[in-house]
Amino acid sequence: MHAVMAKRLLPHQPSMDEPYPEEDPDSPAIEAAALAIQPTAADQQPEKAFWERLKGNRKFQPTADGSSQLRFEIMLAHIMPRDIVDAKIKRFVVYELTVRQDTNVMDEQPAKIERRYTDFRELYQCLKREQPQALNNISFPSKVLMGNFSPELIGERSIAFEDFLTHVAGQVKLRDSEPFLRFLQHEELTKACQYLDERRNEMAIPLLENCFRLLNKVYMNRSRPVLLILCRLVAACTASPVPHHSAERWALLALSRFDTLCDIDLLPLYIPLLHTCAHLWWQRGLDQKPITDRLTEMSKQGINTANITSLVQAIHKLDPRTETI
Repeated sequence: MHAVMAKRLLPHQPSMDEPYPEEDPDSPAIEAAALAIQPTAADQQPEKAFWERLKGNRKFQPTADGSSQLRFEIMLAHIMPRDIVDAKIKRFVVYELTVRQDTNVMDEQPAKIERRYTDFRELYQCLKREQPQALNNISFPSKVLMGNFSPELIGERSIAFEDFLTHVAGQVKLRDSEPFLRFLQHEELTKACQYLDERRNEMAIPLLENCFRLLNKVYMNRSRPVLLILCRLVAACTASPVPHHSAERWALLALSRFDTLCDIDLLPLYIPLLHTCAHLWWQRGLDQKPITDRLTEMSKQGINTANITSLVQAIHKLDPRTETI
């Protein structure tokens, strides 16, 4: 097995001057070469539309001392588009990535996202350009011309992707980099913001909840990405005249995370969050005094708490997306 992987997972040494033409899946050279190769009888045999790792090949390993351990796992991959036999239509593999924080028991609320080979490769290339020394000992699966959908290759790539992400998450500079955050949330967050633009909050909220679960496992509880996602959740849950049924739960969690706020740059989020929660408490017939007392205390400290910036506007100033403000 190691010999096979060593053959597949060749060290990736990108040129800093050229955009990887030999590995670009849309490269004219690759397209021309693919057309020039005549398919064999084996190639013409129908392939399964998915790959699944055998359960016995990856067993849960509890931590010895009960501490938490971040784990990335790919157990399933889909060949897309499904049920397409037209050779002119490009096919690709979508890897289902599961992220868990295991202790002596398996994480019961894992986060799941789907990514393609090109997404993993883009992350690798960006990090390699920004911090080459941090990836010196990491091998990345090379682009192959044929056999992209073989179970062996998908399995090998899955293991390589898991090892790669584990290494990134274990290095503070890599973990806190913009490319890694983009890899983790950009696709789902962009789609959620589009739903919010369309006033389809019920579609956006599950995506934001999954983003929160994922980022909360990777980053510190009070890190900037986690607090931003929490505020987006609160804003999405309270944007309608009738608040979402989970609005209070997310609002309480956001308030607790902001109680010991250390990042002064996030203070512009905290005041709109307090006002949003006060209004939500009023809608639900709850006691607003703890929130109003906090606003009064901040006002006495010379902080302007009377601004009329909405929570969505405050979020947009820190992390512009597509939401209508």
